[in-house]
Amino acid sequence: MAEGGIAVLGGRGMLGTDLTSLCHEQGREVTVLDLPEFDITKASDVEESLCGTDLVVNCAAYTNVEKAESEPELAYKVNTEAVGRLGAFAKKTGIWVLHISTDFVFDGRSERPYVETDAPKAINSYGSTKLAGERLLVASGCSHCIMRLEWTYGLNGSNFVTKLIERTKSGEALRVVDDQQGSPTATTEAAKVICKLLSRKPEGLFHFASAGYVSRFDMARFILDRLGISVDLQSCKSSDYVTAAERPLNSCFDCSKISEFLGEPIRPWQEPLEEFLRQL
Repeated sequence: MAEGGIAVLGGRGMLGTDLTSLCHEQGREVTVLDLPEFDITKASDVEESLCGTDLVVNCAAYTNVEKAESEPELAYKVNTEAVGRLGAFAKKTGIWVLHISTDFVFDGRSERPYVETDAPKAINSYGSTKLAGERLLVASGCSHCIMRLEWTYGLNGSNFVTKLIERTKSGEALRVVDDQQGSPTATTEAAKVICKLLSRKPEGLFHFASAGYVSRFDMARFILDRLGISVDLQSCKSSDYVTAAERPLNSCFDCSKISEFLGEPIRPWQEPLEEFLRQL
């Protein structure tokens, strides 16, 4: 049971780990809740574990974009139903919830970066279930903040950066799409912002990503250049890959709202990524 303080759901995942570590550094009282002992889809786990908690950060999610196409019921159970149930419990008990969402709530067809007031339109099961979860949380009437993230990477999890580096070990040519645009965002940077939101408990929706935009291909080239890895890197289009789930081509966020709220600029994507690569 989390008595007071902050409960981090999905606290052993990529973002949850970095958030928990930073909270401890700042002297915050944190309870980490994750599988197997905590299951967000079980009402009894939510009620027993969150009784007496002041703040909840929900990092728990079904995040396998490809498998969500063949397991839509499970994705819905975790990303939608459980979030609605969390909102209802938070409304009843007066807990403030910070819920983590995704750029996949958009179809990626916008000609400009997405702002918080843009109408979402998901194009795969993962995005659809995350969007439905957002809407149930809002409908619950609980005090909450939704923070959408994109292109995240961190030490404690599988992500584009670690997968790319692993693929270089084969010695074969690498093909990376050049028509998907976004902002590589370190979970350490997201954790810093979350801690600031926890202190102020705002209501509403925020987009957060590192400053600047880049294609997946140019991101890969940046990573390989910084690591001094020589490999045959080739560009291709998303349509060249047969995947179960369609991906948005434009994942760019306009982060003016959160930058203004925090009263400080957001670091460009290159700086945290270089720091991450030095840690590997």
